[in-house]
Amino acid sequence: MAPVIANIPTKQNVVFLTIDDGAFKDQSVVDMIKQNGVRASLFLSKAFIASNPDFFKQIISLGSLVENHTIGHDANMAKNQDYDQQKAEICGMANYEAEHYGRRPIFFRPSGGAYSDTMRRAAADCGMKAIVTWIAKANGGSMQYQIGSKLRPGDIVLMHFRPEFKQDMQAFLNAQDAAGLHTELLEDLIIN
Repeated sequence: MAPVIANIPTKQNVVFLTIDDGAFKDQSVVDMIKQNGVRASLFLSKAFIASNPDFFKQIISLGSLVENHTIGHDANMAKNQDYDQQKAEICGMANYEAEHYGRRPIFFRPSGGAYSDTMRRAAADCGMKAIVTWIAKANGGSMQYQIGSKLRPGDIVLMHFRPEFKQDMQAFLNAQDAAGLHTELLEDLIIN
């Protein structure tokens, strides 16, 4: 079964930014990422990116990597789908991303964050090294924490491609700076 991670135990002053879905595709997103030198793990869902998958190539060219967030983005997937259905969602998205971006994802994030042992097995059988959840979230222009009141080394942060992207990114950058942390790619720490 794929392990589930929400943070990475580390003594390094790093935090990991993950950005979900792919619904909001505006040049201001690319500009904000470029201006701030941010690299993130992009958990994309075909349900949101199929109309313009090439948009994300701009962000990838700035150092971010694509990861798996299912084909259909069913937030009740863990509860309503059997093993074969979940495997089709996860493997199908991995194949789609490999075809469009030239890289097969290694991490999976379930829509809504809910997972089960069945999903952990399906994710592993699709080649996913881990199911990635989060410990903090940039949402509505502010930060929300599951533990404590600030970012800590190794925290995985969730954001979304939404119209308030600039405000959420600024909230994340402010929290990162206040905690004396810098952003690294989750893939770099896990793989190396």
